[in-house]
Amino acid sequence: MKPGQALSEASTERLRVGWIRTPLGVAAAVGGAVCAGLAASATGEDAANAALGVVMLFMLAVALLGPLVARACAALFGLPLRTAGASANLAAANSRTNARRLASAITPIVLAMAFSSVLVFMHTSEDRVASDQQKAGITADHIVTGDAGLAPDAVRQAAQTSGVTSAVGRLKTSVLVPAGSGGDRRLEPASAQGVTGTARDLAHVQDLDVQDGALTLRPGQIALDANLARTAHVSVGDRLEIRLPDGTKTAPEVAATYGRGLGLSQVTLPGADLAGHVTASFGTELWTKGGTPHSLAPLGTVLDRGDHTTARSLDRELNAWANTVMAAVLGGFAAVNTLVMTVLDRRRELGTLRLIGSTRRQVMRMIRWEALLVALAGIGLGTGIAVATLVPMMNGLTGRSPNIPPLVYGSFAGSVLVLGPAATALPARAALRRP
Repeated sequence: MKPGQALSEASTERLRVGWIRTPLGVAAAVGGAVCAGLAASATGEDAANAALGVVMLFMLAVALLGPLVARACAALFGLPLRTAGASANLAAANSRTNARRLASAITPIVLAMAFSSVLVFMHTSEDRVASDQQKAGITADHIVTGDAGLAPDAVRQAAQTSGVTSAVGRLKTSVLVPAGSGGDRRLEPASAQGVTGTARDLAHVQDLDVQDGALTLRPGQIALDANLARTAHVSVGDRLEIRLPDGTKTAPEVAATYGRGLGLSQVTLPGADLAGHVTASFGTELWTKGGTPHSLAPLGTVLDRGDHTTARSLDRELNAWANTVMAAVLGGFAAVNTLVMTVLDRRRELGTLRLIGSTRRQVMRMIRWEALLVALAGIGLGTGIAVATLVPMMNGLTGRSPNIPPLVYGSFAGSVLVLGPAATALPARAALRRP
């Protein structure tokens, strides 16, 4: 094929406004903005549900408005490429004139970056708040645990131990609490602690940060985390219908609300109210003020405050690692697969560039510059969607801004910057080898 003939067969993509996709994309973007406003004004699970609508609608908007978004990204990121040499200038021009192809490459990276960031940083934000609440809320000197549960009279024995001023038994479990309103009313699990001991002793070993009411531990009364109370639409003095671990319905009176439920326990109730409703009614932990590890050793395994907090932190780190790996695998596979297919569809175009005089090195440089443009655009858009989702979500769930560890975010962005050029370079080399 002669170079002139090759040029005559080359076609330039025409960017036309889709009369169906474009209005739907604009509607999705507006809907995402509205959901972001609703999430910012809501609290608890309502804020989380609204924020999930934010990420879904914004990702849908990017997919529907892909060609327009791609052309805008090409115009923005292509400006510095025009001064970076012939290959970079060709990459910028190629990206502007092939917006649909560019959109098909950018969209999966945006989705992967947004999905991974929301999944991982939601947990890092909750973990930071939980860790801070644990450090501030655990005031016990020692925590005694037992693999098979503690003895029925462990609290009495601890209270009689030399040096112990307060002792409280703690049975960790979960209950079902109503959430939502109207037709969306549903039951959600909440962490619970059944306390054996007095409210005064509990206050000596746990600082729950009571915000309203008074923690009494009287039969038929419970205390709730403030965010959970808002989600269930109850306040002090109301009765809340919950389900105990065995499914039994009960409606205790809300005696108090507190602020450190995420780090300690979302529901606090007397241990006697749980008796007969759990598999084993023996306490799982014994919290004491005063005493020594040696004097408490006959009751079980003795941990100090720091050891207990560290053990809980290790569990959170393991969960965070699992979430990060899952997000990286799913997001990376989707992005790399799309980029490879995009390059393989360009065999004829790459061959045309070679026929009109471009060297193999110039073509490969052009591919690398295009991959860099795609990666930067995907990172920027994905990060924007993630931030627009996480800020209202975390404000509603924890009352604080999201926690985005720089190293974790840098690893996400760095992976995209590395995988993008790598995923395009290998198939491009293979395409250039073919006659």
